[in-house]
Amino acid sequence: MEKAVFAAGCFWHVQEAFDRVRGVVSTTVGYTGGHTVDPTYKQVCTDKTGHAEAVEVEFDPSSVSFDELLEVFWDIHDPTTLNRQGPDVGSQYRSAIFYLTPEQKDSATRAKEREQSSGRHSGRQVVTEIVSAGPFYPAEEYHQKYFRKTGTASCGLF
Repeated sequence: MEKAVFAAGCFWHVQEAFDRVRGVVSTTVGYTGGHTVDPTYKQVCTDKTGHAEAVEVEFDPSSVSFDELLEVFWDIHDPTTLNRQGPDVGSQYRSAIFYLTPEQKDSATRAKEREQSSGRHSGRQVVTEIVSAGPFYPAEEYHQKYFRKTGTASCGLF
């Protein structure tokens, strides 16, 4: 198994999207990319921890590749909006790929270049960060699989 970490706005939406991908074994919503150790949701919502709402994806590379996961990532959010997705505003909602290996960094960099030149964004700049993964802090249990627990269909973003 391998892992990947993505931030693309509200982590509930991102988790739901990756849970639907064949070859994804598990997903965990949480916080990463900041300076506060073991943050809470309430702290991350202040936009002062530096953390992004993110999803750690465990996947079977014999069934789905990291490049295929990147395609899902680009399709589920607008990578041209800085520190926001839909109505959610703040650096915790930024677009980011937190790479775990040099190969993931290279793949993410190439994918970002392809996304920028794809013409899908009407000339707007793709602002997705590609940064080395640091500690990943799982979110509180009530956030895990939130849509399934509540019967909610989406964050209302798209």
